[in-house]
Amino acid sequence: MLDKHLVAHCSPTLAGLKSANIFNYSFKSIKLLEQQLALLRADLRPKGVSLRVLRRSGKRALIYVYRSARVQKELQRRGVLDFLSNYGYETDRLEHCLQYLSVRISSHLEFPHEIGLFLGYPLDDVKGFIDNKGRNSRCCGCWKVYCNECEAEKLFARFEKCRSIYWNLFNRGKSVVQLTVAA
Repeated sequence: MLDKHLVAHCSPTLAGLKSANIFNYSFKSIKLLEQQLALLRADLRPKGVSLRVLRRSGKRALIYVYRSARVQKELQRRGVLDFLSNYGYETDRLEHCLQYLSVRISSHLEFPHEIGLFLGYPLDDVKGFIDNKGRNSRCCGCWKVYCNECEAEKLFARFEKCRSIYWNLFNRGKSVVQLTVAA
């Protein structure tokens, strides 16, 4: 069930601690996937959370769960738009950026590591990952860290605690909607 995956992979976003998460989801039928997404979108939209399929291949979908206002604000951080323009992003409008990100993910040429910026990762860590080809990080949690190791480790601990609490509450009967904090 899609709800279970949202709690397992996106609790920090549902709780409002993080701007976005992403996960792969295996589905049996496209019709059922679209129905589940439509219901969740309707339930979570009033709380400021959106769901988007960035890529679908066979019976797998890459699902992006995000808080639009927060992601848009993060794209406005110093240096981010200039960095994204190097990869062909031509606007600061989130919808257009997500459409282009989806095209880049689906192109199968090279995975677009700038996706980290759409997940709230620090620009210096995204740059560090790209420059080092994923090696030589100082630590690793939700992402590979190249700068501000102490700060990142604190965030990783908060995200993990959130996941644990949400997973326990979900298993005790709380729904995804009940677990989602309004923006």
